[in-house]
Amino acid sequence: MNPSPLVQPYPNRRTVLRAAVAAGATLPLLSACVTGGKDDKPAVATGAKSAANPLGVKEDAALEVVIFKGGYGDDYAKKAEGLYTQKYPKATVDHKGIQKVGEALQPRFVANTPPDVVDNTGAGRLDLATLVGAKQLANLTELLEAPSFDDPAVKVKDTLLPGVVEDGTFDGAPLVLNFTYTAWGIWYSKPLFASKGWTYPKTWDEMLALCATIKAAGIAPWTYQGKYPEYINDPLLSMAAKTGGTDLLKAVDNLQPNAWRSDAFKAAAEAFAELAGKGYIMAGSEALSHTESQAAWCQGKAAFIPCGSWLEAEQKDVAPKGFDMVMGAVPARTASDKMGAAAVQAASSESFIVPAKAKNAAGGMEYLRILFSRQSARGFAESAGTLPAIAGATDGLTLSSGLGSTRDAVNAAGKEAFTFRFRTWYAPLAKAVDDATGELVNKRATPAEWADRVQKAADALAKDSSVKKYTR
Repeated sequence: MNPSPLVQPYPNRRTVLRAAVAAGATLPLLSACVTGGKDDKPAVATGAKSAANPLGVKEDAALEVVIFKGGYGDDYAKKAEGLYTQKYPKATVDHKGIQKVGEALQPRFVANTPPDVVDNTGAGRLDLATLVGAKQLANLTELLEAPSFDDPAVKVKDTLLPGVVEDGTFDGAPLVLNFTYTAWGIWYSKPLFASKGWTYPKTWDEMLALCATIKAAGIAPWTYQGKYPEYINDPLLSMAAKTGGTDLLKAVDNLQPNAWRSDAFKAAAEAFAELAGKGYIMAGSEALSHTESQAAWCQGKAAFIPCGSWLEAEQKDVAPKGFDMVMGAVPARTASDKMGAAAVQAASSESFIVPAKAKNAAGGMEYLRILFSRQSARGFAESAGTLPAIAGATDGLTLSSGLGSTRDAVNAAGKEAFTFRFRTWYAPLAKAVDDATGELVNKRATPAEWADRVQKAADALAKDSSVKKYTR
């Protein structure tokens, strides 16, 4: 696996994003938590609800906030706490910025003495699946339906980017609210393309034609993070999703029979088999780590690389001055795709939770109402160089080339920002898909063999009664 966010400048997907319930990356709660721990119920702080206090915060109740202090630091969280105490001057805020969230909080969940709000992020975070199953998380519907901190006429849920509420919903209940937003696409250097007169392709046929031109110029058209085939899996999945539409997303995530053998996946697998077959992937890419392949790309050895929108932050000390990386949406595979050319795979991360047994759950939700305001999110975007999950938070800001292209891609996609959820729900299936795609792009598996291999893994999971199933 890639290094954890405890040692990287910014969290990366393999340790933080879309793996919120992957057992291997989280710290499970002790069995006492599952059975409820102590029977005593903590005193709950509540106040009278009003237009100015829609969540019924007790104005003098203490608030305890625990933040994962990783690549983003915790200053953004402290600023939101400052806004909280401005509104509730009688309240005291106990702030804890830590790294090993699970290790620190597991005993407190077992003892029914959790904090009021938690940023459950990082390689050692608490296992969300266990928390959900043990009913340890507060339902956030009241928060989502509350008036936003910025504009009382707009509900909190209506200020969020597409998919954010769904990303934190389990069995129909919103239990998690994610603060950052990541998009996946294909990256290139804008000045390089301008100097060569190359135009980013909108269709796969255009991509293949451009790859021939790039190869003729002595540059490898593509590279990828070979040791982690998940990276090149993303554009394949995106291509299939754009062809098959939301029906395909649901079929895959709901473990429906033969979903992976659909025409959309067949076409996408054939596209990437052709990319490899024509020699358009840089030789030796399979043996490279994410840092090695991305460094080679920054050195101009390859024109394209697939990645999520954290790439710019990861490469800030590697990319040469004036490299100006930008992200493009995955080109359309067919002329009859069910999603538009601008559709982009995107999902939220940096998971915030309010424990069900928090003493000041209302205060925890109010804190999130403030944190998820444009004011707070805008400051976060400026300091972290990352897209917040709040719509319009970066409007008017001067952004770097990569972050600006991410924002533009998300805006262009609009409601056609999409994501698969099987990776979050079913870690073994995610690994099976990644491994199969690694074989495909290294010409050791045909598209049909790729589909059969993944479908068998999905079918085995569907039949396994010991695995909790989710439905979208």
